[in-house]
Amino acid sequence: MTAGEILKKRWGYSTFKPLQAESVAAALSGRDCLVVLPTGGGKSLCYQLPAAIGNGLVVVISPLIALMDDQVAAAREAGLAADALHSNLKAAQKREAFANLAGGRTKLLYVSPERLLAGDLNGLMTARVTLLAVDEAHCVSHWGHEFRPEYRRLMEVFDQFPEAARMALTATATPAVQADILKQLGLRSPEILIGHPDRPNLIYRAFPRRDQFKQVLEVVRRHPGEGGIVYAQTRKHVERIAAGLADAGVSCSPYHAGLNAAARQKAQADFVNERLDVIVATIAFGMGIDRSNVRYVVHANTPRSVEHYQQESGRAGRDGEPAECVLLFAVSDLATHRFLAKKDAALPPERERSLERQLRDIGRYAVSPVCRHSLLAQHFAAPYPAPGAAQGEAGCGACDVCLGETKSLPKEEAVLTAKKVLSAAWRAEGRYGTGYVVNLLLGRVNDRMAANGHDLLKVFGILKDSGEAAVRSWIDQLVVQDFLEVTEEGEYPLLRITADGKALCRDEKTVVLGLPVPPRVKGAKKSKALKKAAALPGGMEPDEALFERLRAYRRVIADKAGVPPYVIFHDSVLIEMSAVKPRTLEELRGMKGIGERKLERYGALFLEVVAGRPVDSMELPDAADLPGPQV
Repeated sequence: MTAGEILKKRWGYSTFKPLQAESVAAALSGRDCLVVLPTGGGKSLCYQLPAAIGNGLVVVISPLIALMDDQVAAAREAGLAADALHSNLKAAQKREAFANLAGGRTKLLYVSPERLLAGDLNGLMTARVTLLAVDEAHCVSHWGHEFRPEYRRLMEVFDQFPEAARMALTATATPAVQADILKQLGLRSPEILIGHPDRPNLIYRAFPRRDQFKQVLEVVRRHPGEGGIVYAQTRKHVERIAAGLADAGVSCSPYHAGLNAAARQKAQADFVNERLDVIVATIAFGMGIDRSNVRYVVHANTPRSVEHYQQESGRAGRDGEPAECVLLFAVSDLATHRFLAKKDAALPPERERSLERQLRDIGRYAVSPVCRHSLLAQHFAAPYPAPGAAQGEAGCGACDVCLGETKSLPKEEAVLTAKKVLSAAWRAEGRYGTGYVVNLLLGRVNDRMAANGHDLLKVFGILKDSGEAAVRSWIDQLVVQDFLEVTEEGEYPLLRITADGKALCRDEKTVVLGLPVPPRVKGAKKSKALKKAAALPGGMEPDEALFERLRAYRRVIADKAGVPPYVIFHDSVLIEMSAVKPRTLEELRGMKGIGERKLERYGALFLEVVAGRPVDSMELPDAADLPGPQV
């Protein structure tokens, strides 16, 4: 059978996603390759399909221990002899996995870097390994956003399998990180397959942070009953936001390193298995989360880099449905990141320059009145729009800028406004913080200002008609464009004009300023969102009530099997099922995402739900037919 025929038979898809076929072909021909595909781009198929076709062993090195058992269950659903070896396995599970490996039955093995580096697997794998696939390959690079030292030692193992092809996979890698991956993993004359980083189904928004909890709650309430992730910078922020959401009746849980392992595992399992709508977490949460129907991701604090933001926001909408990504920006977050990076030891000059570039870039992304999709694409050196992609007169149509939720000041007005703000900071002589300069511009006199005589300056009250939100936003925008700087020399941060700011005041530079508009975003009706997501043919409308019944039955099966619901069927399959209302197995066979194994296991049962049988009267598949966790 050809790769395309196996794709249809085992996974139920008639066509490959971009660059999947090329990745599979490289692996089957024994050629090394670097694969950079966006989240949801189907990276796992790039090594799973070679395991299905070839006669040897495919080893997947991944840091995502929390996800491995679910990946094994999903691979087994496609008929693959898959196992995992990691530190969380029980003794019986380890014995079974070792026995399968020693007996030559395993075709796909997931293993953590630490487990592989222990060395005791090499003798079992030497004669059989045909492909070494490194998932989350950006972890090997110092320039990546999630560097892991153990990844640098993988060459110690790779050198023992010189005949095996090497495949490095990641969703997030700048050109510098890509080059470092090639070097650190020793890829030999590799095929380089770089997908476009854009995720057109994601709607990006960025707002100045004013009332953190209120702004988070507004987003959550736009998505009632839907899955969402809220990222916050500290444990204190996480606990406060989670408690507030719970008080507002939201099904949620906190997640951070301060919780014990059992509490973290329960929160993660409840979220992945859709028993929980919202997780409020530090960045400790996310790697290893494979819930495909996350409808929104909120960054209640500014992430440390564009790479972090791309990776974390990319956990939304992995099923291809529309999803919302909101960033609440504050310059103070950048100062916190700077402090945390330097608190243990001074950074080498090269690393410090890299940190400053990262903070500058995420700040500019957050405040620039430019299409968010285009900014992200440019950061990863990709053209926008993507080659072959259509774009209307309104731009991407999927970010706050292109949707008209922000406004750009006309050029002359932007320069004049910037000069007013810069003049106030200049007159304050860098001896006061942002709040003082804001009060100066708004004409709010206090004892300190009066004592300084600053209420007599020409800039006093010069922006009083603009409002505090706009003035603070302009200050933030001028900081990230290097016209102002926030210094940490005193007991509290001070605002100071820079050399570039003085040059702007002399008309030697220009500036772009945006004026945030309070969002008026209504939650879309679910039926419209479902129809758009599934790209249903012939104007078909999904039956929302049937969709919910199908989801309920899927949940029952998944809970019985101890796996996430997506392992049974993705939402997109149930959406199409609710619209098409198939009556026979043959009609099911033609639907995307239903391979022969799933058709045999679940087809007749789901047809009964479609026919109207109540979920609570439905039978479950035989225990032997359930995917189950690794045993």
